[in-house]
Formats: sequence, structure tokens, C-alpha cells
Amino acid sequence: MKKRILVVGSGVIGLSTAHFAAQRDHEVTVIDRRSEDHEGCSYGNAGMVVPSHVVPLAAPGMVGLALRCLWNRESPFWIRPRLSLDLLSWGVRFLRAANKEHVERSAPLLRDLHLGSRALFEELAAIPGNDFGLVKKGLLMLCRSEEALAEEAHMAEKARRLGIPAEVLTPEAAAKLDPGARMTIRGAVHFPKDCHLSPSRFMLGLRRQLELRGARFVWDTEVLGWRIAKSSHGARRIEAVETGRGGFTADEYVLAGGAWSAGIARQLGLRLPMQAGKGYSLTLKEPRRSPEICSILVEARVAVTPLGGALRFGGTMEIAGLDESINPARVRGIVKAVPRFYPEFSIEDFEGIRPWCGLRPCSPDGLPYVGRARRFQNVSVAAGHAMLGLSLGPITGKLMAEVLSDERPSIDIALLDPDRYA
Repeated sequence: MKKRILVVGSGVIGLSTAHFAAQRDHEVTVIDRRSEDHEGCSYGNAGMVVPSHVVPLAAPGMVGLALRCLWNRESPFWIRPRLSLDLLSWGVRFLRAANKEHVERSAPLLRDLHLGSRALFEELAAIPGNDFGLVKKGLLMLCRSEEALAEEAHMAEKARRLGIPAEVLTPEAAAKLDPGARMTIRGAVHFPKDCHLSPSRFMLGLRRQLELRGARFVWDTEVLGWRIAKSSHGARRIEAVETGRGGFTADEYVLAGGAWSAGIARQLGLRLPMQAGKGYSLTLKEPRRSPEICSILVEARVAVTPLGGALRFGGTMEIAGLDESINPARVRGIVKAVPRFYPEFSIEDFEGIRPWCGLRPCSPDGLPYVGRARRFQNVSVAAGHAMLGLSLGPITGKLMAEVLSDERPSIDIALLDPDRYA
């Protein structure tokens, strides 16, 4: 049955949901608090599609890492100390989730989601005129220390047990696989199923496809409230969303507002514990050398992505609230790491490069919220993907389109229940 669907948020999750809903012939409207030309978290990221990433953010060792990094503002992971009940509550839930059992329960689901999304990226890339630079050469995890290499080799073995191919490489083998840049490393792990793409081209392609299908975009439109109706048998429904541009009505409403989703959900009495994890990137338009394969500088937790002739370096996780200001110390941490792994680069290469930042929506257990909210008949949530938003965008969009069409989801999403912290 054809429905009118309103998606709140035009990031990769919102646009992917809108795309797959429109593909099922639903009438789609997307509203966003930002302007049409704003490039949020979905545009300046590392552009990686990562079936290798089967461990959620909440994992053993992450709490220790956070404590070790607390006093180093240039570290890969930093929490800005502040008095916040939401942050304290989120931290307690994160601590409870960061255990081996949670990782083992989550890993098969993350594998299925990533592999499903990878297949959808290939389908989307095959659409005529929809070239977003998909490169299927894998991912290299570059390690400078024996300790890091041993840890990554252990992760590779876990991945192989889940059916994700991985190979541990010597420095010589890594250089042979990717001769585009000289590396100072002890070794690497290659995940051949991983890919990379241009996130901005992918996003613009989704928008073009939606416009061709007649989808409506409404920009500079912030959600102010909701008009709620109660039927005779007690079920609650949303009649309209109220904004500064008036009310918008639909049959189904999807909260896909990224890091702002928790605040929007709170207006409806829904509890979506979430913290904004700020990430940064710097893009060299004309790098002196460039790898052909996307990489992660393991000890520094910096992602490196070739984007046509450009080269992007991205990283850090800064828990600092809904703050989009640039913290120079965080940028310095990325810049200082690059020459340690790529000796042909220097800190001076980044002089005059304008840093970008975006807010990733992080749930306490490292899993996104995907599915219907039980409190209302016609409200769904698609948010909380942390660093995996781009990689999981298409599969989230497909699953949400199935939910909105009253179909059984093609992947079991019970662990992604939006009401798990209700």
C-alpha cells in the first residue's frame, strides 16, 4: 500500500531511507534543520565501507582507552569533562555494554549489515549516471608496533571465523599491495572486502535519484513539536509534525536526525540515549604521494582515503556535546600522526588546509537504533550509527523501507530495537 512518509534528517541514513521507500513507490518528504548546501557528518567523513568492522564501539578495552586519553587533548579519543546528567547516564550504559558477551552477540549482526550494505552500494553504483567513485580494493590496517600488529592479527582471526576474509602482511607485502605511498610500519592486515568511495558524490547521487522519483525536500526546517492523536482503542498516532514552516502530515514518520535525534525523540517521550562524537578530517587536494587503498593508521586511529586525485585524513572521537566548533588540538593529533606512518609527508603539508568536522550519533552500546518505536503506531527511528553511518546507510535504508511497508525485515533487527533503553 502506498504511504506518505516523512523523514526527519537528510544525512546518509535519512536519504537512504527515503531512497528505498521511494523505490517502493511511497510518497516521500525529507525535512532538515540545515540549509540545502550544508555538508554535515555524511559528507566529510572517510568514505569507507567496512565489513571488517564487526566490533561495536562499546567493547572491552574502550573504557581503559578513554581513561588513558582523558588528559591528552590530541589523543584519538577524548571526552570533554563537563557536568551533564545525560553524559553520566550514557557513560554508565557504555560501561555496562563494553564486555565480551556484547561483542560476540553483536558481531554476526554487524557482519550481516555491512555485507548487505556493500551489495547495495554495488547496485547503486550500477545506476546510470550515479558514479560515486566506488573502489573495491580493500582496507589496510597499518601498524607501527608489534603490539598493535598482534592485536590486529587477533582481530583478523575473529573476522575470518565470521566469514570475513583477512590477511596479515609483512611491511614488504603491504608495500607491494599498495605501492602508491612509502610506509613506516611493522606490518599490516588487509581486509579485501572493504571499499571506499566519495561520500559527497554518494550523497548528491542519492538526492538526484530522489528528485527523479518526485521526492520533496524542505530545508531550514526545525522540528518544534508533534500533534498527537489517540484512537478509540488507545493506540497513539502522530497526526503532524510542527515546524517553523507550519505542520507537515504523513502516514509514517522517521526520526533520522543524526546526533540531534535524541532531542527530537524526547519531544515524543522516547528515550534514545546518545552522545555526539565529533570527528575531523583534512583533505589534501594535491598530495605529494597517494595510496591506492584506504587505510587506518592503527595506533593513531586515523583513516586515510584516496578520493580521485585528493587524499583525505580523518579521525578522532571527541565527546563534547552538540558542539560543531573546531578544536585545534584534535586537528593537531591527526596531522602529527601522518608523518609517523608516511615519512614522505610532513606537518607543513597541512598548512592552510581548512579542517572539517561532523557530529556522529553514538549510542551507549555502539549499535544503531533501527525500527518502529512501540509508543506510537507510525513513528520509526533510524539513528545512532556512530562512525558506521556511511557504511551502513544503504542497508539501514532498505530495512527501514521494509518496516515502513509493513514487511518483515530481511535481517533480524531485534538488537537494534529503538526501545531497548525505554
